[in-house]
Amino acid sequence: MAEVLLFHHAQGLTAGVRAFADDIRAAGHKVHTPDLFEGRTFPSIAEGLAHIGATGFDAMRERGVRLADELPPGIVYAGFSFGVLPAQKLAQTRPGARGALLFYSCLPISGEWAFGPWPASVPVQIHGMDNDPVFVGEGDIDAAREIVEEADDAELFLYPGDQHYFADSSLPSYDADATRLLTIRVRAFLNRVDTGR
Repeated sequence: MAEVLLFHHAQGLTAGVRAFADDIRAAGHKVHTPDLFEGRTFPSIAEGLAHIGATGFDAMRERGVRLADELPPGIVYAGFSFGVLPAQKLAQTRPGARGALLFYSCLPISGEWAFGPWPASVPVQIHGMDNDPVFVGEGDIDAAREIVEEADDAELFLYPGDQHYFADSSLPSYDADATRLLTIRVRAFLNRVDTGR
């Protein structure tokens, strides 16, 4: 069994994020889904981002990072879009990370805002759509390719389509076929990092 800390996206801890976590639990893994918005969800990405902006992106990210203090170090950090911010920081900076799962977003590992190089001992999967205006248009795909090039154990999976939150079954952006394949890959990853192979 792998243990996962999964952070939600900017629309909050939606029913679709909860359903995704339940799918991973059904495969025998332990998944924590903290609610950084304290019960609030938003009908659009823009409204969710406005809420994050009112609190402060750094403050919201650090809220997520602090939640890890309540958990053992040997876990997998995962995040959907905005949730990648705390997940990637923890994977890169908290000792003992077993892996990282980055969905729809990715942060650079070099430059002014980076957390530093990718740790050699931390495997990572990055998932996004090949025509997503956020993942591709805003440069996250370039950050993902940088990690794949530099890290010892990194995979980038691209799915056909232009949706951002494509694995959230509660939103109109949901793509069942892409999510099915993503889930297969995530389960295989968690099985691998759980056994240490």
